[in-house]
This record gives sequence, C-alpha cells and structure tokens, in this order.
Amino acid sequence: MPSAPPWGLVVPVKLLVLAKTRLGAFGDTARAALALAFAEDVVAAALACPLVARVVVVTDDVAAAAVLARPGVLVAPDAPDAGLNPALAHGAALLRADDPACGVAALSSDLPSLRPQDLADALAQVRARAFVPDTEGLGTTLLAAAPGCALAPAYGPGSRAAHLASGAVELCAAPALRRDVDTPHDLEEALRLGVGPRTAAAVAALA
Repeated sequence: MPSAPPWGLVVPVKLLVLAKTRLGAFGDTARAALALAFAEDVVAAALACPLVARVVVVTDDVAAAAVLARPGVLVAPDAPDAGLNPALAHGAALLRADDPACGVAALSSDLPSLRPQDLADALAQVRARAFVPDTEGLGTTLLAAAPGCALAPAYGPGSRAAHLASGAVELCAAPALRRDVDTPHDLEEALRLGVGPRTAAAVAALA
C-alpha cells in the first residue's frame, strides 16, 4: 500500500491584542494569554501528527512569532495583509513552493483540545478537497486540499456553507477537532474534552 502524502498545515494567528475578544471577561492580559496558549497547543498537536511534515504559522504578532517558532515550523508574516483567506492562500503557497507534491490544510489556531490522532484521522479521509465543520455547524476548523488541488479558502460568516458550495466534502471528525473556542462557554466545553498543557496552564492562571 502506498504511503500517505505528506501534509503541510497553515495555522493563522491574529495579533494577540485583537484576538478572542469574546473572552474579554477574563481581562485583556488573560485573553491574549489564552489565545496564544490555544495556538501553542494546536501547533504542538500538528507537529506530533504522523501525517504532517511541516507547519506554517502566518502571523504579524511579534510575541506569538517568537513563541511558536520551533523546528518544523516556519513563521511567516501576513504579506498579503488582506484578510484571513489571502493569508491562508499565502501560507499554502509557501508550503507548496517548498514541496509541490504535498497536501495543504488550513487549521484553526483555537482548538485547544486537539490531539494528533484527531488530525491524522481527518487528513486520512481527504481525497481531493474537504473540510471539518465547527461544533455549531456554521464555521470551519479544518480545510484540506490533497496534492494537485487548490486550497481555495472561503472563511468568513457561514464558511461551512461556503465550503460545501465550493465543492469541498464535509468530513466526520472527533469533537476536539470541531471545538473551536470563542466564548467562555466554548472554553468550558473544551476543558471537558481535555486541553493541551499550555491551555491548562493559562486557565489555571485565571484563578
């Protein structure tokens, strides 16, 4: 049986001062710390996934760039500076410039419960272009394009419907890959699923 193609992941990280505004009840410092902790756990899970060869973090946040840079991770500025979809397309282009034969996927940076096997199970289902919806069934947490397919991200309000309309296939995925965190209630649900060590530490610091 042929081995699965290597995957490259694009993880977008907003400026921390602007990130996760609906967690503002915890205070601005804690809100930014949570956003960064989520991204750290996502990147760690991605690097530990057996199907992932490389991660590109697209961010203009200097603090996030310094924390997230590590072997296997390229931190790139948001050169298009034109919104999320151009940033993701930019990251995908960087990955394929390095390895034209790789699959590319966009992965949300706010999935603190993500486990490497959750990601591997989803990527293994991709045949052309596919996505994982969020818990509410409105947004998208993972968009993947197999070798030879363009990523063609269509994020924004109602991205699940937009990705379906674009021909992407909806995948079955573990709850942890669908549970993005925007609100305190989302965070409670993520904690029930179990979170990574950086998020656990950031939550402990809230007490």
